[in-house]
Amino acid sequence: MTTLHSTLDSGSVEYTAAAEAMTTKLTEIGAEFAKNVAGGGPDKMARHRKRGKLTARERIELLIDEDSPFLELCPLAAWGSDFHVGGSVIAGIGIVEGVECMIVAPDPTVRGGTSNPWTLRKNLRMNDIAMENRLPVIGLVESGGADLPTQKEVFVPGGRMFRDLTKLSAMGIPTIALVFGNSTAGGAYVPGMSDYTVMIKERSKVFLGGPPLVKMATGEESDDESLGGAEMHARTSGLADYLAIDEQDAIRIGRSIVRRLNWKKQGPAPRAEVIEPLFDQEELLGIVPSDLKIPFDPREVIARVVDGSDFDEFKPLYGSSLVTGWAELHGYPVGILANARGVLFSEEAQKAAQFIQLANQSDTPLLFLHNTTGYMVGKEFEQKGIIKHGAMMINAVSNSKVPHISLLMGASYGAGHYGMCGRAYDPRFVFAWPSAKSAVMGGAQLAGVISIVGRAAAEAKGMPFNEEADAGMRAMIEAQIEAESLPMFMSGRLYDDGVIDPRDTRTVLGMALSAIHNAPIKGAEGFGVFRM
Repeated sequence: MTTLHSTLDSGSVEYTAAAEAMTTKLTEIGAEFAKNVAGGGPDKMARHRKRGKLTARERIELLIDEDSPFLELCPLAAWGSDFHVGGSVIAGIGIVEGVECMIVAPDPTVRGGTSNPWTLRKNLRMNDIAMENRLPVIGLVESGGADLPTQKEVFVPGGRMFRDLTKLSAMGIPTIALVFGNSTAGGAYVPGMSDYTVMIKERSKVFLGGPPLVKMATGEESDDESLGGAEMHARTSGLADYLAIDEQDAIRIGRSIVRRLNWKKQGPAPRAEVIEPLFDQEELLGIVPSDLKIPFDPREVIARVVDGSDFDEFKPLYGSSLVTGWAELHGYPVGILANARGVLFSEEAQKAAQFIQLANQSDTPLLFLHNTTGYMVGKEFEQKGIIKHGAMMINAVSNSKVPHISLLMGASYGAGHYGMCGRAYDPRFVFAWPSAKSAVMGGAQLAGVISIVGRAAAEAKGMPFNEEADAGMRAMIEAQIEAESLPMFMSGRLYDDGVIDPRDTRTVLGMALSAIHNAPIKGAEGFGVFRM
């Protein structure tokens, strides 16, 4: 039998403490997300509505199929920076006429929807997701272009936005621009480079240079409508493919365009009959202890996420600090690698490398569940070959061609983060629980290393070691690493695609797997040299 059993006691003191700690963290993250939802604030929202305009979120809600989900991505982008939480743009995967689409909507209530450095990074991440997963892109355009005070960070890399639109089109991935307001200067190339462009009568304004700039550059007198209005572009320039009478009509036309794309997924279809997990997904709230030094069994997570709690474990008696095995999630086959006791030894690394090769042989996507402090250090383990075995695992991850999804549940430190397919290894999606921490190592360990180095340097110079200063330095470094390893900090820098409620894990992973299957699923035909 491959059905998992659970020993989780949801009435225990340990479970209650963990659930309370997770709830507190969810409340903190919810407060930051509320800043994203609030846009530019009540005054800006009121002014926007007074103009008879829908908000960016309302446009998305009308665009996607009724009662269908919207997987918002990178909602905490720019957290901890000088810019608005969310990066002044709302983006994610929504279903339009039965087709999963990447939807990108600048928020015009935040500095006119202008793009700052974090907006750009978020937009480029959405383009990468669209390309990798073959998702049609719908831009709900209303933006003042670059946030001019930050132009030095936006102008040069920002050109990739336009390059990506043309590359998407060349790959046969449709791009659709619904223009709700201004799309000026460089932003005019967004509708210009999209496959389909919809403009709204007396609302859409698309020009390379507005009337003031034209006056300065050429001396010509002009007005918005004759220079870049929707009717002009529909009747004269030909830039507009469709002329809508209002915002609702533009959304109707956008849905109609998607309906006629004749879009078909290229990956295998999921199993028709999907069995829910046998155990309560609400219990995911209290599985990860608030102290990440305390291990937890990832099988308790797997049992509440995969179909029927059915998990065919691979090599269960070997390298037991890493759990590997096969399952289905919302009908999609998946191979799972999950850290059980934090540290990765040589056995775990070799087991992972073999398992990843098998997944590529069977064209099976991989799910990495992180809770690792990294690869084991020490004389015994160095002599056993931990470097070459760790390199073998990282080699396998690097050259694997099946789609990867990473979920950071607990610790994700050092090279273990790399071996478990961290952001730098191009997983299709990366999500984090509020309990996650990610850094080169734990704060106490990092501070201790620096202290030891400092003590040795003082001894080498024959100088006394300042214990008081050392204690202050260690406390400062521990606090810094703690702050920089938290999920809001990491998510703010787009090192993940969103911090999710553990109870939503099955739904989020299912939506991600469904999106992935828009593209073909094909494993690697070869790997690099494995050092034996």
